[in-house]
Amino acid sequence: MANDGSTEGATWPLPKFRFEVDLGSALQRISFQEVSGLDVENQLIEYRKNNNPIFSAEKMPGLTKHGNVTMKKGIFVNDNTFWDWYSAIKMNTVKRCTVLIKLLDETGNVTMQWQLSNAFPTKVSGSDLKSEGNEVAVESLEIAFEQLTITNG
Repeated sequence: MANDGSTEGATWPLPKFRFEVDLGSALQRISFQEVSGLDVENQLIEYRKNNNPIFSAEKMPGLTKHGNVTMKKGIFVNDNTFWDWYSAIKMNTVKRCTVLIKLLDETGNVTMQWQLSNAFPTKVSGSDLKSEGNEVAVESLEIAFEQLTITNG
């Protein structure tokens, strides 16, 4: 039976449009319009024992593979902390941090969180500068990371 809305406590689908991003402990509650690439994939290992009478391979999970996370249309107002972090990248040396992407409910409480461990920026794309344009200056930010942990609440 469908819920007619007459009773309290009905479970509603969680909207995905309200979120915030923490880039380490120095840059918290950064606004982005879009976050994509929160993917995890286990590589597949096929193995067959030499005395197995069945002529097919067993499938086992292998290493976990992560893509980069892309954040689009970020707002960094009067704050050089991010640019200092990005400028500090040198060959084989980078300051890694924990990036938190928090999905919020209608009251602003965290309902789901993606934790990117040992993360660092790999690419920053700016928009074209036009006097009549109204785009944000940071079009996209790409973050590489080593481990993804997803938690609820």
